[in-house]
Amino acid sequence: MEIVILFEDDDLIVIDKPAGVTVNRAETTKHEATIQDWAEEKLGIENLELRIKEEEEKTKEGEYGNDFYKRGGVVHRLDKETSGILILAKNSEAFLNIQKQFREREVKKVYQALAHGEIVPLKGEINVPVGRLPWSGKQFGVVPGGKESKTLYKVLHSYQKSKNKEKLTLVELYPQSGRTHQIRVHLKYIGHPIFADFLYAGRKTARDDRKILPRVFLHAASISFTHPATGETLDFSSPLPKELEGFLTSLTSL
Repeated sequence: MEIVILFEDDDLIVIDKPAGVTVNRAETTKHEATIQDWAEEKLGIENLELRIKEEEEKTKEGEYGNDFYKRGGVVHRLDKETSGILILAKNSEAFLNIQKQFREREVKKVYQALAHGEIVPLKGEINVPVGRLPWSGKQFGVVPGGKESKTLYKVLHSYQKSKNKEKLTLVELYPQSGRTHQIRVHLKYIGHPIFADFLYAGRKTARDDRKILPRVFLHAASISFTHPATGETLDFSSPLPKELEGFLTSLTSL
């Protein structure tokens, strides 16, 4: 597995995750390599049960300490088909610190997505509760009693598919919370699902989309957070990968 490392020191690794690679290991990933597998090998994480016991003894926040080893240092998640910036911690202290920054919403994230339709207004806020759909094990949606979630957005550019003249919008998104599938659900909610989103764009639309782009057009473009040891503000960015940039060039610019 080839992983581009954007930054590395004694506490952190920041990588540019390619699309198509699952982040965390699970029962459903037994036959595929994950970012967690790569991280565990690179960091030399082993003797999992012993490490967890040691972690419980040395930290008052045992559940978070456990997660460092259970997740191979992976601090947060990106969906399998989402590309872009991902933070890995090299030790439990850094892991706990950055996870706390995420919980307290101090980490600033920016995503780029290509959405169906013409998004208006050009800037806006989507603020609706998100939760797991009771009839689906994989999908989330806007549901009563869901968790508070907010996404700010800004339109970057408008395009048109040459074949059927459908309009598409390249949009930059700034999630203010970190719910599962938040951006995908929020864009669907306002009537502009992400291009090639097999879960939320609708079966027929997604099938047609994926004939010309076989991945969800969602990219984690930048992130800003505080270094857990030095207190320095770190900023990282990742350009659109070649397959997404190339797809944009195949469209008619408006």
